[in-house]
Amino acid sequence: MTDRSEELILWFDELGIEDVPLVGGKNASLGEMHRNLTGRGVNVPNGFAITAAAYRLLLKDAGIEESIRDILSDLDTSDMENLADRGHRVRDLIRNSEFPPALKDAVVGAYNKLSEQYGDHCDVAVRSSATAEDLPDASFAGQQETYLNIRGESQLIEACKKCFASLFTNRAISYRVDKEFDHFNVYLSIGVQKMVRSDKASSGVMFSIDTESGFREVVFITGAYGLGENVVQGAVTPDEYYVFKPTLKEGKRPIISKKVGAKKIKMVYSTDGNKLTKNVDVPENERRKFVISDDEILKLAEWACIIEDHYSEKAGHFKPMDMEWAKDGESGDLFIVQARPETVQSQKEANKLEQYILDENGDVIVKGDSVGDRIGAGKVHVIKDVHDISKFEEGEVLVTDMTDPDWEPIMKIAAAIVTNRGGRTCHAAIVSRELGIPCVIGTENGTENLGSGDDVTVSCAEGEEGYVYRGQLKFHIDSVNIDEIPKTKTMIMMNVGIPERAFEQSFIPNDGVGLAREEFIINSYISIHPKALINYDSLEDSEVKAKIDDLTFGYEDKKQFFVDKLAMGIAHIAAAFYPKDVILRFSDFKSNEYANLVGGEAFEPEEHNPMIGWRGASRYYDEKYRDAFALECQAIKKVRDEMGLANLKVMVPFCRTVDEGKAVIEEMRDNGLVQGENGLQVYVMCEIPSNVILADQFSEIFDGFSIGSNDLTQLTLGLDRDSDIVAHLFDERNDAVKRMVSQVIKTANEKGRKIGICGQAPSDYPEFAEFLVECGINSISLNPDTVIKTRLKIAEKEKQLGVSPQ
Repeated sequence: MTDRSEELILWFDELGIEDVPLVGGKNASLGEMHRNLTGRGVNVPNGFAITAAAYRLLLKDAGIEESIRDILSDLDTSDMENLADRGHRVRDLIRNSEFPPALKDAVVGAYNKLSEQYGDHCDVAVRSSATAEDLPDASFAGQQETYLNIRGESQLIEACKKCFASLFTNRAISYRVDKEFDHFNVYLSIGVQKMVRSDKASSGVMFSIDTESGFREVVFITGAYGLGENVVQGAVTPDEYYVFKPTLKEGKRPIISKKVGAKKIKMVYSTDGNKLTKNVDVPENERRKFVISDDEILKLAEWACIIEDHYSEKAGHFKPMDMEWAKDGESGDLFIVQARPETVQSQKEANKLEQYILDENGDVIVKGDSVGDRIGAGKVHVIKDVHDISKFEEGEVLVTDMTDPDWEPIMKIAAAIVTNRGGRTCHAAIVSRELGIPCVIGTENGTENLGSGDDVTVSCAEGEEGYVYRGQLKFHIDSVNIDEIPKTKTMIMMNVGIPERAFEQSFIPNDGVGLAREEFIINSYISIHPKALINYDSLEDSEVKAKIDDLTFGYEDKKQFFVDKLAMGIAHIAAAFYPKDVILRFSDFKSNEYANLVGGEAFEPEEHNPMIGWRGASRYYDEKYRDAFALECQAIKKVRDEMGLANLKVMVPFCRTVDEGKAVIEEMRDNGLVQGENGLQVYVMCEIPSNVILADQFSEIFDGFSIGSNDLTQLTLGLDRDSDIVAHLFDERNDAVKRMVSQVIKTANEKGRKIGICGQAPSDYPEFAEFLVECGINSISLNPDTVIKTRLKIAEKEKQLGVSPQ
């Protein structure tokens, strides 16, 4: 085999992942993909690597290695001024060195050959690729520089010098010291790759794993207009898309989430003097549009799966990937321009469940997107310019507009980080995850509303949204070893309402979702009454129409907005727990709650007691609501059929009579939801005494029951649970309620129907959960925060009863 260790240029099709010592992680990976995956449809722009041997030749030929050693001899990375001075002197030394003739000839020759393929003086991206970067325990994220829109021989040589010098940026020096890499055992290679004209289209970052929770079964894509540096650096808040991998591989279209980002600026080519790129404003109407189509989202996700599968097979274990993509505005084609191993979630202990929990309430000062799931507290230090980072002290909360790799020396000593701008794949987010520091990004006004010296608590432990609270609040950490949690015969399911928390909650040991509430999704994803969307053209209230226009931007068909948004919210939960059962309850708003939705007042009656009025099943077949129920059915059909999430079951709430149950099933059939088709099961809530008394008859038309202990208690004891006056009488443990529960479990078991409970009682009262086990219930659905402690109680009770676990 030819020894290539001293070759100065290697083309992508000559490289593979084993060549990291020769060309660094980025270039080795580009070669691996170009050589192995272009044949499988993954587009990778061609290019070549200037090797680590070229870097060593430069240092030797120019005689500067000893000078660098001298400059770094008294390096102190904890002293920002010392670090800045030493870094500046080394970089100057390299930039002012002459390229050896052999190296210059090799680079120019390769560039001219690339220009033969793409056209004279083709535009290229020049990226550094350190030989120790992109390793599982040392990501070196953004440690060296990238130069875009480089044209011609002189620009290329100048960009290469800057790249070589960037091996000694302040942040790279500091990072190597932290990771205990010897400065002189890390070499720099340079990738020269044909530019994708994303300045005329869009680009972004893509992960084959959820970056926040570590959930493995999704591809997470971010995107913005223009060249990709803005997304990477966090200069824009990008669009976000999630695609579910298992059913994508089956040929389905499982885009389970789409979120439009602000995208206020875009980076484009510049003709202004020495500037090769510049940022320009994005027009307001363009900001609110998604930067790529659904077909393009799915294509990128397919490529992410191909890339992940290839690298996993090569490594012999699961290997999630971090990729950069770009769309060419001239050809319309998509490309992958970088791929590296994901370095945070893939390193976590799979059997350890850690939860950060706030013990106090506080006033929210600012909020944004949460990164990670931790909590941190300290004094605010607002820094608006990187030149002021030497003033930052360990344990402070860093608040700034955005970060780039120059900020890393202080990021690692911060208690938490808050930025005005950025998305979940920006620099601040990536580094915060790697360091295990809570970070709230995209607050827009963090530097204005937070003042240096203020005591704050930064919480990323409450879902997708992150909060900065006034004061240093108390919090604690619960840590559980999942391997030590016992199995039970009784299925332990979860009540899940907030789609954004579903990935994270799926790691709690569970047997699926016993109750997913549509109301949560409609409130947070849609906010509009479905009848107002159906009757949009005839609405008379101009203020309501203006609100609907704003919320449904980009949708000509207002009804489709409801279907798409509801489908994505449902799918997020169904995907998180796939292939386990997820039981979705059809909408169960009361008329007063429906009236609170945008446009709702025009379509809702005023009822004296909405709790026992027009709710649940009675709506679905009623002429006044059935076209709205049809939209719910369309959303569910989209999740099950188009996205392939057939683990989704449905449940009918507040079904007063058997005939009413039949009417709802018929209405579902008319809207394409056919009981038994593609495994569709239909459950009924058992929350009215008639459901218990006629359980044998209800079991003839429904596949199972789920006891709603709140309403069953209310209607058994004849009290309004919303009334403070009689609230003291409300108790699910009352003997009358327990007899009802015991009776319906007995009947369901006799009829061979599934029977579970999704009410509040077993979450609140462990003894009630034990009572349910004694009665022979099939499943208990609990609030996520009570699952583990209740499972332990149930395991103990089953042992006493001599019941063997599953």
